[in-house]
Amino acid sequence: MTDNKRNWIYTGVPLAGLFLVLWYVLSATSDVAYSDYLRQTLSYLPDVWNPEKFFVPDILTRIPINFPVRAFNVTVLGFSVTFDLILGVLGLGLAGFVIGAYCRKRKVGIPWFLIMMFLFFGLNKWEMLINGTGWVHFLAFACFYYHYVVLDRVEAGDGKKGDRTRLKVLPFVITLCIAGPYCAIYSGVLLLAYGFLALCKKKKSGNWDRNYLVYAVCVLVPLLLYMWSNSKVVDGINDIYKGPLLPILEENPLMFVKFFVKSFGSMMIGTEALIFAVEHGYFPYFVIYGLSAAVMGAYLIALWLNVKYRLYEKTIFPLILIMAGGMNHVLILLSRWRFLDDAYGMSSRYALQYQVGIMGILLTVAFLWNQMKSRILKVLITIWCVLIVLGNAYTDGREIQAAPWRKAWADTAGEMAHHLEDYTDEEILRQFQYRTPELTKEALKVLEENQLNMYRPDSGYGDTEGESK
Repeated sequence: MTDNKRNWIYTGVPLAGLFLVLWYVLSATSDVAYSDYLRQTLSYLPDVWNPEKFFVPDILTRIPINFPVRAFNVTVLGFSVTFDLILGVLGLGLAGFVIGAYCRKRKVGIPWFLIMMFLFFGLNKWEMLINGTGWVHFLAFACFYYHYVVLDRVEAGDGKKGDRTRLKVLPFVITLCIAGPYCAIYSGVLLLAYGFLALCKKKKSGNWDRNYLVYAVCVLVPLLLYMWSNSKVVDGINDIYKGPLLPILEENPLMFVKFFVKSFGSMMIGTEALIFAVEHGYFPYFVIYGLSAAVMGAYLIALWLNVKYRLYEKTIFPLILIMAGGMNHVLILLSRWRFLDDAYGMSSRYALQYQVGIMGILLTVAFLWNQMKSRILKVLITIWCVLIVLGNAYTDGREIQAAPWRKAWADTAGEMAHHLEDYTDEEILRQFQYRTPELTKEALKVLEENQLNMYRPDSGYGDTEGESK
């Protein structure tokens, strides 16, 4: 295969993945505000240019880049959910292009790259993909991958002009403007990486490289600023357990183990697809524990391979991704156990975080496949790849089938918004998926008074022409 054809694959496949995901999103959604969009409405609309709503103590937790984008959306587009959804898909595509560029430069094998891209653009992230308010999270992960790649090429000795400056500036831009709560893992894994690289350099040369200290400080300063801003948050989640830990451990000591283990299995097969398969008798529920063990085992093997073959000396990127993926599983456990549901960590909203580790595992195997001498290990890896591809293909198929139903749900909400008096509070709460019927009605009133979203004259919902008159 010629270099031009190979380069086309590294660029064309992420582009194809972007368009396929965009097709799914547009098939599964409508331009209707509900759930988190109602929270945004009550918090920021209609005066989206009001500086008092921007310059608040917890500004960093609200992700500053959201403010100008939301202001443009409301002012120019009339508060379009579809606009945000497209931004989210573009963010995922941007991350795919970053990985594609890395794989092209490092000459990752085409079969391994295709597997990675199939999983990367999989629909196990459907909950994030069809929630337009989360568009910035896809952009954040694209920025994370980019920062890791810059660090990788600097360490490999083939950095570009300005890369060392980028390593100092990127944490401030990403943490303070884009990352939001995801900065915890981003910052944590970078601090670990810089510490690890400093020790390796000290062992090799006998001297400490002060550059790593400078890079670490540039990560730590914005992280501390974010933590200060986060301490000013006053509006927390209302539907979680807020009591002590000990009674939960006494009543259900295995809940935390199940929560943690099952979260890994969600990368083999999506939760909704798993439940469907179990209900139809395709396999019993406890299979999830076997799939989880397979993913956890893959993490351990990938770490072992990185150390055994010193892959990190050639490229640190796979090891960073593996560590980030594992840390995300730990973070979700620590931050979400209070929902008291051992399957909560399997939610599709966390697949974007978990798949970072899967990318690291596959890259490790791709680089070291020809160096591995154990046939048994290669057979196990092959079986693992087949399982994760089949599981994700099944998940994708189920999500494509569910797309029309999800779109119909949003369309129903759009129609209901024009005739709320015809529905009970329970129906309103169930359809719009916001905290209370009263808050839902209040948010919809703001949208109606300002003719935004499903109340725009061109929305296609309700008798908008008559109402505007």
